[in-house]
Amino acid sequence: MRYTFLGVFFILTVLGCKQGKTYHDENKVEITQGANDAVKDILKFQHELNEEFKNPETSPLPDRYRKDFTKLDFFEPDTNYIVEAKLVLTPDALPFLMPTTTERETEETVYGVAHFQLNGKEHRLEVYQNTELMLEEGFEEYLFLPFTDGTNGKETYAGGRYIDLTIPEGDVITIDFNRAYNPYCAYNKKFSCPIVPSVNTLDTKVLAGVKDFKKGKGKS
Repeated sequence: MRYTFLGVFFILTVLGCKQGKTYHDENKVEITQGANDAVKDILKFQHELNEEFKNPETSPLPDRYRKDFTKLDFFEPDTNYIVEAKLVLTPDALPFLMPTTTERETEETVYGVAHFQLNGKEHRLEVYQNTELMLEEGFEEYLFLPFTDGTNGKETYAGGRYIDLTIPEGDVITIDFNRAYNPYCAYNKKFSCPIVPSVNTLDTKVLAGVKDFKKGKGKS
């Protein structure tokens, strides 16, 4: 089972909706076997996400957009946007209510703070654990990483993007920004989506992951 907040959030919010719920630079990196494998994994992620959007049972797209949909618009895979972050745990953090794009709120806890380098700068992002979702089978180790960056409102969705993570065994967690995806409300306003906390704003451009959705541009 792939941990995907996008898919799970769809399940948790459908009833609510009906009811009114690697361091990047300009230099080319040497392509190694590891890099090739990473690119394959990124392409697999893109394929699986496209398939979710084509499937009427899992797609957030309204029928008028889904019927002609073929694929999302992604940045080219870039292993420079796969970072190894130091995860500093926050065991004393108390649950808080994260606002969403509707009146609904989600109860989250700051599981830890990820410290990493990207585009020549040091960054930190809070990583969250949903107090309700952690009780669901298959999602006990799921972590939620929402963020904004310098591409929002231009190349990418104005409200920011999400990344799904899993609790690591040690104090290092891999963050692959190539797996950054849009919240469902980028495609359909009936969905309730967590709003990215201001503390999770990156002072750089993340040219990786899913781009903004242009209606009618899903065709090819």
